[in-house]
Amino acid sequence: MRSSATSYPEGSAAFPHRGLVGIAGLAPHEIMFLLDEAEQWVDLNRHAQKHRDLLSGLTIINAFFENSTRTLLSFEIAGKRLGADVVNMHAATSSVKKGETLLDTAATLNAMHADAIVIRHASSGAVQLIGDKVDCPVLNAGDGQHEHPTQALLDALTIRHAKRAFNGLRVVICGDILHSRVARSNILSLSSLGADIRVCAPPALMPVGIEAMNVAPFHNFDAAIAGADVVMMLRLQNERMQGDFIPSPREYRHLYGLTLDRLSLASPDALVMHPGPMNRGIEIDSNVADMVERSLITLQVEMGVAIRMACLDVLTRRARGVEGWA
Repeated sequence: MRSSATSYPEGSAAFPHRGLVGIAGLAPHEIMFLLDEAEQWVDLNRHAQKHRDLLSGLTIINAFFENSTRTLLSFEIAGKRLGADVVNMHAATSSVKKGETLLDTAATLNAMHADAIVIRHASSGAVQLIGDKVDCPVLNAGDGQHEHPTQALLDALTIRHAKRAFNGLRVVICGDILHSRVARSNILSLSSLGADIRVCAPPALMPVGIEAMNVAPFHNFDAAIAGADVVMMLRLQNERMQGDFIPSPREYRHLYGLTLDRLSLASPDALVMHPGPMNRGIEIDSNVADMVERSLITLQVEMGVAIRMACLDVLTRRARGVEGWA
């Protein structure tokens, strides 16, 4: 599904960045370039033979200082399907737990001469800090409340497969906007591509000044979801909360949970998304999450492998001496 309406420069000029730390700073054509590059891997992943030796001989380190299941597994599968040697580093078994500084860890990773490093960290800015200290491309797999760029890219790829275009698309992002790096990256990505973004959250979970990100903020979910084409739900990030942000899970579901009745307020063909993991019965009901004809949640997982394959491919082209990427 390469976009015929998209034009971008040839070779490395199409994506001149050394790494992928965030969506911020990417031009719309650079985002579309990555989406287009992912399409070949969507096709490959749907065949019985899913392996290519494109990155044979290269080493990818997945350095996860913060726990993850979906993102780590997705990056691992992506690297292995491209033929790379993939090494996973878990924070629970790393020297960080023994008091090693982030800069020392960066120096250690750099000394291992990896060809790309995928980093997930609980602190905003940690990925950029490491990226500045290593010689290879760095991919941000989520850093604190900052960004989660590959999640935004896979969400955009999912929406494009379902809706074909972004211009004028009405997208509602509802949930814990304040603590969500997924929300931030999606706002940056989808608004850049021409979508109309509404964000909805309780007052305590809505960032101050969110209007500056070119979105319409709502506290009333019924008003926000009216006429929506895509409804993206977010979980409550209790691990990042200190204090009482909501009265109770039951009250939160009543006001901000996606139910069948509430979905009926959206466009008749509105689609449902969730980055996972889901808290069923709180931010989304099971009979909504499991709607075969409306839910894109499993498609998001599929698109995640493809977009991460594309990112690993594109960001290692210079190291591999690909023509036009010197």
